[in-house]
Amino acid sequence: MLANRPPMGWNSWNTFGENIDEKLIIETVDMMVEKGYKDLGYEYVIIDDCWALRERGKDGRLVPDPEKFPHGMKYIADYIHSKGLKFGMYSCAGIMTCAKYPSSYGHEYTDAKTFAEWEVDYLKYDFCNFPISGNGKNAYLTMSMALRSCGRDILFAACNWGTDEPWKWMRSVGAHIYRSTGDINDTFVSFRDIIYSQENNFSMSAPGCYNDIDMLTVGMYGKGLVGFEDNVCTDDEYLMQFSLWCLYGAPLIMGGDIRKIDGFCKDLLQNKELIEIDQDPECRPPIIVHNWQDVRGLFKILSNNEYVLAFYNYTKNNNIFTIPFTDLGIPYNSGMGLDLHDVVTGEKIGFVKDFYNTDLKSHTCKILRGKLING
Repeated sequence: MLANRPPMGWNSWNTFGENIDEKLIIETVDMMVEKGYKDLGYEYVIIDDCWALRERGKDGRLVPDPEKFPHGMKYIADYIHSKGLKFGMYSCAGIMTCAKYPSSYGHEYTDAKTFAEWEVDYLKYDFCNFPISGNGKNAYLTMSMALRSCGRDILFAACNWGTDEPWKWMRSVGAHIYRSTGDINDTFVSFRDIIYSQENNFSMSAPGCYNDIDMLTVGMYGKGLVGFEDNVCTDDEYLMQFSLWCLYGAPLIMGGDIRKIDGFCKDLLQNKELIEIDQDPECRPPIIVHNWQDVRGLFKILSNNEYVLAFYNYTKNNNIFTIPFTDLGIPYNSGMGLDLHDVVTGEKIGFVKDFYNTDLKSHTCKILRGKLING
């Protein structure tokens, strides 16, 4: 299976937008390896929009911008592959990309063949400038079939922003991941609203086809294309974002400049236990066991008799959480409980049964992991 776990990697758009070139990509590839991201599963290096010339070549093919990529895309692919990583690129289901570069509507089979010849491993397929007369589902099916006929395994990352409820049909047309939301920006409200919008749809995400809630903004601190320097996320809010993506089994595609990312965010993006939760073989979504206004309690079943109990305080106030274990399927008279530890701090909580209490400050979270045992 091409996508037996949620894909992990890096994408150029959130920070750099159109300001991409060969040097940036090669430096990012080197950092993926040198700073340990590759060893933890981050494998795709994805060039987003604005990589091409404004017109196709005389042969009808897409042409890389020679000023940005003087050696062409096969050179980039070879460099990425030489480092043990995989190469991702971008196109769009409309007649132009979002930045109004040539797109793949009506050119699907030609473009799929081109990407295969460049040894692309991942295609992000956007939905801008889609013709009124077109059919979105058929457009994604057409590119899916083109990729399957191109002679190379290419992960199909469909990105239609939730149009026509893609969680109901993207798996059937052959997508490996599907964007279910509008674009993220580097603010607390943005990632919170994205999570809220998909709380009822993660049950339709499973090995082979995952609900994609957009690239991460962890470590941007207001810099870059989707950043706002007067509305910067805190470290606690970045912890909320990254852990939520992991709990919901979403693709982990970094959007910050990993050449410059600070120590806290590097450690967060490389938290082995959170990554294990995201990459769990069963990829079960969490159950919402506490839902009152803007506070959430989540319970997630992992493989190997392990479980996650997590708490999120989205409010501006401190809040106390009480989770009765009967709501987790572990009533007191079962004699069972959870042997817990804190995923972030490593603190050992120990054996807990019947209920769990915790209090959280505004815009903070707590993620516990443990095994079900007889006490």
